[in-house]
Parts: sequence; C-alpha cells; structure tokens
Amino acid sequence: MPSNDVRTLLRTAVPATAVGAVAVLVSGLVVGGEGAIGALVGAAVAIVFMGGGLVALQLVAKKMPQLFQAMGLLLYVLQLLLLFVFLAVFKETELFDFKAFGFTLLAVTLVWIAAQARAYMKAKILYVDPESAEAEKPQKTGSAS
Repeated sequence: MPSNDVRTLLRTAVPATAVGAVAVLVSGLVVGGEGAIGALVGAAVAIVFMGGGLVALQLVAKKMPQLFQAMGLLLYVLQLLLLFVFLAVFKETELFDFKAFGFTLLAVTLVWIAAQARAYMKAKILYVDPESAEAEKPQKTGSAS
C-alpha cells in the first residue's frame, strides 16, 4: 500500500477505534459484561467492514481507476446487505447486549465516515498528472509562414 493510503487508513481507524474503546467502557459500566461484549462486537464489525471497504476501494483505484465510482457504490450496497444479514442472524442472541452493539456500531461508523472525509480533505492528492500534461502539448510542425 502506498504511504498516502496507509496514512488515510490510520487517520480513519484510530479515531474509530478510540470511540469503540470508549463505547466498550461505557457499555460495560451501564449494562455490565454483556454490554461490553456487545459494544466490542459492534466496534469490531464496523472497523472490519469499513476498513475492508477502504482497502478494497484503494486497490481498485490503483488497478482500474475507470471502475472506481461503480465499485464504491457496489461496495457500500454490499456492506449494507452484509450488515443486515449480520443483524438478522444475531437479532435474538443472548451472547451480548443488542442495544449496546447497535449504538456502538452506529457511533463507530459515523466517526469512521467523518474521519475519512477529513483525511481526504487534508490529503494533498494530485488530480492531474503533471507529466502527462507536458507530453500532450502539441508540437509546432510545418512551416511558420
């Protein structure tokens, strides 16, 4: 992964992980052990889904930039569908507190999206390749009369 991609991933994962840790602590204090487990699972699901999506988008952007926007839309739809499946499977679980799971999942996802938007705004990414602009300049040919 290029350093710019790693920097973006770190700038998004660190705040999301911090919010997840705070949610685990708060859920553990408010609900108990099941709340802490639910918050931990919610934070892990959000970070894995969002991190995996970011890595996949970065790989597609490098190899097939013409598919970047379509891949982004497909990826977000796929993430939502997988999340709905995950929620449906664990809806009636007694392994963890479902409310703590849901609120943590929501909080970590919102922080991830905000941190990702901030990271992209702060990144100095060229949108024009300076070398190709020099190569495409028309050369003067023919007589200058």
